[in-house]
Amino acid sequence: MFRYSQEQREFIQANVSGRLVSDLTDMFNAHFGASLKYEQLRAFVKNNGLKSGVDSRFKPGTEPSNKGKPKMWAGGEATQFRKGDRPHNYMPVGSERVNTDGYVDIKIADPNQWRGKHLIEWERYNGRPVPEGYVVLFGDRDHFNFEPDNLILVSRAQLAIMNKRKLIQDDADLTRSGALLADIYHKIGQRKRNG
Repeated sequence: MFRYSQEQREFIQANVSGRLVSDLTDMFNAHFGASLKYEQLRAFVKNNGLKSGVDSRFKPGTEPSNKGKPKMWAGGEATQFRKGDRPHNYMPVGSERVNTDGYVDIKIADPNQWRGKHLIEWERYNGRPVPEGYVVLFGDRDHFNFEPDNLILVSRAQLAIMNKRKLIQDDADLTRSGALLADIYHKIGQRKRNG
C-alpha cells in the first residue's frame, strides 16, 4: 500500500481540478519519480472526496472509438439466441410439470405462465373460477389425485385453522369434516372476541 507524504497529498489536491485521473497519474509519477498505477490514484481521489469537475460520460451523438473495427472477442456467436429461437428446455402451452412444492402445474401461456392443475380441474368441474380468498385442497393429501370429490374448496381462514389443528387428513371425507370443524372453531373464536 502506497503511503502519500504531505507534499504529495497537497500536489494531488492542487492539480486534480480539470484533469482526468489518468492524466493526473502521469503528472504525479513524472513530478515525484514514482510508479503509481491509475487505480491507486483513483482510489486516493475517491477516498478523499476530491472532484475533478471533468464529465467523462459519453454525450449523445458521440461515436464510440471502436465503431467499424473488427470484433475483439473470440467465438460465441454460433451459440447466441436469435429472434424466434427457443431454448432446449422449452415446453409448449398445455405441458405439465411438478413444481418444487410437489404440485402439478400446467403451462397456460407463453413465455412462462403456469397454474396449478388442481385449480384448473376444480374450475372445470364446478364451472366457475376459484373465488378470491379461497384455496383448493387435496382431500386425501395426494397431489396427483384430481378426482372431483378429492378437490375441496376452503377459505384461507378455514385453511389456517385446519393446519393449526391438524384437520387435513389422508381421507377426503375426514378432511371435509375438518373444514366444517374449522368453521365451528372460527365461530367460537369470534364469540369469544365479541364477549
